[in-house]
Amino acid sequence: MKTDDYNDNNILIESLRNGDEKAYTYLIDSYHHKLCVYANSLAKNIYSAEDIVQNVFIKVWEQRARLKSDHAIKSFLYKLAYNEFIDLYRKNQSLFSLEKTYHDALNSVVLEDESESFQRILKVVNKEIESLPPKCKEVFILSKKEGLTNIEIAEHLDVSIKTVEAQITKAFSILRSSLEEKVKSVLFMFFGKRKNLV
Repeated sequence: MKTDDYNDNNILIESLRNGDEKAYTYLIDSYHHKLCVYANSLAKNIYSAEDIVQNVFIKVWEQRARLKSDHAIKSFLYKLAYNEFIDLYRKNQSLFSLEKTYHDALNSVVLEDESESFQRILKVVNKEIESLPPKCKEVFILSKKEGLTNIEIAEHLDVSIKTVEAQITKAFSILRSSLEEKVKSVLFMFFGKRKNLV
């Protein structure tokens, strides 16, 4: 099969359905940059855009058997990119809400200039992170403490992007449950103590 043949939508899709890796490479070469530009226009973040596009191509390969030759591959790719952005947006909103809760709690202590209480909360948070399941903790630390992107973590650990996302989501779910009452308890003791001193 010549590369030029892949310009034909039907041939390209049929080749992908048959597991033709050259067709897949052609697809990536042809649409990667365009999809990054599109995803970045939605996410307003180049790293998030790269994650979105990476997920799009992963899904195309994983779902190649279900591709239909009468559907334009270009439209399919852009639709996938949009859906990935919506999924990412929803996840980020959820994670942002969780992170903001604990950031505000820690900020309250810092603003009150009570380093002892701040350290107490920080110790509780770090203890719960250390208690996460091994793989979950590893991914969470690489993401939130080391600042690696999902793609970088996936490459570093030799796992899929979806696995990284799942582990981060799992970590936040566990931390949300385990920290909510504990952080509230520490803050209650802190503010209760201050009230009694007034």
